[in-house]
Amino acid sequence: MKMQEQKSFNRDTEWGSLYLVPTPIGNLEDMTFRAVSILKEVDVIAAEDTRESKKLCNHFEIGTQLISYHEHNKESSGFKILELMKQGKNVALVSDAGMPIISDPGSKLVEDILAEGGKVIPLPGANAALTALVASGITPQPFYFFGFLDRQKKEKKKQLEALANRTETMIFYESPHRLKETLAAMVEILGERRICLSRELTKRFEEFIRGTIPEAIKWAEENQIRGEFCLIVEGQDLNNIPADEEWWDSLSLYEHVAHYVNEGMSSKEAIKQVSKERNVPKRDVYQSYHVE
Repeated sequence: MKMQEQKSFNRDTEWGSLYLVPTPIGNLEDMTFRAVSILKEVDVIAAEDTRESKKLCNHFEIGTQLISYHEHNKESSGFKILELMKQGKNVALVSDAGMPIISDPGSKLVEDILAEGGKVIPLPGANAALTALVASGITPQPFYFFGFLDRQKKEKKKQLEALANRTETMIFYESPHRLKETLAAMVEILGERRICLSRELTKRFEEFIRGTIPEAIKWAEENQIRGEFCLIVEGQDLNNIPADEEWWDSLSLYEHVAHYVNEGMSSKEAIKQVSKERNVPKRDVYQSYHVE
């Protein structure tokens, strides 16, 4: 895709816009005034589950037409949304809860719209990952958001092995019926690290469980597990990385440079440092960070 410059609120096209509208992750009072306003003003709301979104719309007296957009109809529905926007219609994309696209369908739709020259306008709002992170008591940045691990045990372990030497705090989502299995895999591969489990965020029964992974396993064995969880896991201590491995082995060139930029280096300094550590030409590192 060619480089694009989007001026979100300039009327420089006959196309409509796609608005990415976060919705509350639990407490309806977390809905922003702007989000309500946009949902009332757009021509169509594309919802992951129209039944859930209808409840939200009824609460805020939003009468906009709802259409379905989810994992199983994203091709046909995405085409319909694209055609509506070409006709000058504005569309809002919402998920069941939180920020659209994060662990929810929609990324392909955004790619297709941008490839056609359309506008994608995000609204800030509720997000479970960052809400859990800032209250976890674990170093909040840099962090690495993973989302859901694979459901298959073998694949899940492979993913955790690839993440084992990451030094950033890691963020995962997990369903209640797979929590015990995931914690068992984590303690096997990641060891006795600090972890924070959070559930029912912003709701009446909001709960945080802070401790080590073994302590979290004990808690899961002794308590009834309900609700979707967000897991905040401490990153690898540089001093604990095996001598025959480098701390950056699991990072891409881009992630390696970004690590140093997050620590305060300029991109030029970071590229030079990564080039030295990996013994690769600076032009290759530059290409990965700035171009690819």
